[in-house]
Amino acid sequence: MIRIAAVGDVHVGSDSAGALREHLASVPDRADLLLLAGDLTKSGEPSEAEVLCAELQGLRVQVVAVLGNHDHHGDQPERIADMLREVGVAVLEGDAVEVGTPSGTVGIAGVKGFGGGFAGANGTEFGEPEMKAFVRHAKERADALEGALASLRTPVRVGLMHYSPVRETLQGEPPEIFPFLGSFLLAEAIDRAGADLAIHGHAHRGVEHGVTPGGVHVRNVAQSVIRQGYAVYTFAGDGAQMSQPGRAGEVPARPGPN
Repeated sequence: MIRIAAVGDVHVGSDSAGALREHLASVPDRADLLLLAGDLTKSGEPSEAEVLCAELQGLRVQVVAVLGNHDHHGDQPERIADMLREVGVAVLEGDAVEVGTPSGTVGIAGVKGFGGGFAGANGTEFGEPEMKAFVRHAKERADALEGALASLRTPVRVGLMHYSPVRETLQGEPPEIFPFLGSFLLAEAIDRAGADLAIHGHAHRGVEHGVTPGGVHVRNVAQSVIRQGYAVYTFAGDGAQMSQPGRAGEVPARPGPN
């Protein structure tokens, strides 16, 4: 079985050294790789990324990550991504990586994603330049995810993002902010390209389980949702079946700003 550990929205700060590493210490014994679904830092500052890198360095499994809106807040996402890459983390944004495991190869396509809303209540590329730019960015990120997924030829393919591709996993969040938590364009991209699992974070008060219109399993792994250090998802080597997530290292839920 291929075992994938995943968590998002860990919000590492300059004052939280050691906390994340404690929660992730058991990953090498329980999973073949670790996926991080964005919002890895509190406010996108390099000093926070330094702490994050120290927590992830030498973890003994391949770590694959996307950045989230918090990681962009300091206007230095490229620097944060480079710092993570220096300690061996594969940081994706519209590209993909293949990871070998004892049971087979898994392909991860990653993108931050963006908002825009869901069918029937979504933004359109019309009106002011600011609205057009907002919706255009959402489309560009969805197109990038589709292209990255389509490039994979592995038995198991996973779409990793920060924003949600479906409305289902946002239940519990105020409906008024759904357009800022995800976009149906991401689900359309996943269904067209094909995937065995889609993983996201961002929705701190949402729920874990969802599915795209095309039947792809979606999991919200924001730490306040899974209420543990990480969740584990398993596949047969041929990608035939996904199990329910394993449980390890429960942590208190502390929903905060998305």
